[in-house]
Amino acid sequence: MRAFPALATASFLLFGGALAFGHGGEPFGEPGDLKGPSRAVTIVMQERENGDMVYVPDAVEVKLGEQIRFILRNLGKVDHEFVLGTEHDIDEHALLMQKFPEMEHDEPNMTRVQPGAEGELVWRFSVAGEFDFACLIPGHIEAGMFGSIKVK
Repeated sequence: MRAFPALATASFLLFGGALAFGHGGEPFGEPGDLKGPSRAVTIVMQERENGDMVYVPDAVEVKLGEQIRFILRNLGKVDHEFVLGTEHDIDEHALLMQKFPEMEHDEPNMTRVQPGAEGELVWRFSVAGEFDFACLIPGHIEAGMFGSIKVK
């Protein structure tokens, strides 16, 4: 289980949950060009019989400057999200989601997919480093629904 850093909690309390999600020029890249070339990466979202919630795969490697079209398939029985970001931003936003679990998102770095449905997210990784993706619906990240992206 992933623990939320104390820094995320402190900044949430100090700044009231103000976030820097989805406004372009993120520290992990920028929204992709739907008409531009991209590499498709399929990620399956599902629950397991033991209660774990997972992404398959839960790790992706990307070349610096590469545009990825994430194809998100929810094979589970409940809604799942796919949120890209830094570990800090994801942890901070997860705290906000605990407070407002019905929050709806309209940001280019996140999407929600209903059971049995497919979603898509296009992102250009213009910054090298290690970044995360997670489902921020309360209880899902704690059940193991998070992954990593390495941009080289």
